Amino acid sequence: MSDDDRGEDTRVPPDRPEMAKWDPEFTAAIAKTAGAAIRRYFRSEVRGLDAIPSAGGALVVANHSGGMLTPDVLIFAPAFYKKFGYDRPVYTLAHYGVFVPPLGSLLRRAGVIEASRENAADALRSGAVVLVFPGGDYDSYRPTFAENKIDFAGRTGYVRTAIEAGVPIVPVVSIGGQETQLFLARGDSLARRLGLKKIRMEILPVSFGFPFGLSAIFPPNLPLPAKVVTRVLDPIDITAHFGEDPDVAEVDAHVRTVMQEALDELARERRFPVLG
Repeated sequence: MSDDDRGEDTRVPPDRPEMAKWDPEFTAAIAKTAGAAIRRYFRSEVRGLDAIPSAGGALVVANHSGGMLTPDVLIFAPAFYKKFGYDRPVYTLAHYGVFVPPLGSLLRRAGVIEASRENAADALRSGAVVLVFPGGDYDSYRPTFAENKIDFAGRTGYVRTAIEAGVPIVPVVSIGGQETQLFLARGDSLARRLGLKKIRMEILPVSFGFPFGLSAIFPPNLPLPAKVVTRVLDPIDITAHFGEDPDVAEVDAHVRTVMQEALDELARERRFPVLG
């Protein structure tokens, strides 16, 4: 899509610099190259995209899998764009620490924005889809033997964001990412003892994989080609379900319950680790 085709972009007001850096042509190129490679490597499936509202902002809330080399965004976003096109961006919330040059500018062009309530609310009010992983690294490094558990580490900010922006929550669950290597432990108690929280490290995960064997974050092992299945669930209208003054903890518990039930269903379908 050329600049002439787009004309003046009314979707991204000039006072929203994080959103204004999204480049649909660059994003399309990433989806067709890296996204296609990831889809083939993990034999990924994305089910239920019809559940995403066709217009207006929506907060997509997902579990996070695969450790440092998580494939989640490169599985979900290309599938979304293939179905809905590039007139409606998907913004992914990420920790500010990933925006180091030159990677940071590339991530912003692909729709990754710094995780803050303000950025998320602005994007949602513009009619965009915002993808958030409330559990963050804590979730993506959950032990493989507890892979089918929804655990956001008590984080509920996503609920407040959806309430303030007046948008539905669209739960998404994924299975297979924790089979890309053997995740042994998060190491959160060890991180506390070492005082790593001072440098914003709440975990010191230990995993085993190829080619380095045992790894404590570094060196990062290459992911095994585990089959990854992602399922989009029905949107949750918070006001309709919980009234005009919803209790954040109650909404969070409901979202996690719905996601856990769907993840349990995916787990029952799975016959073999890695193979799917």
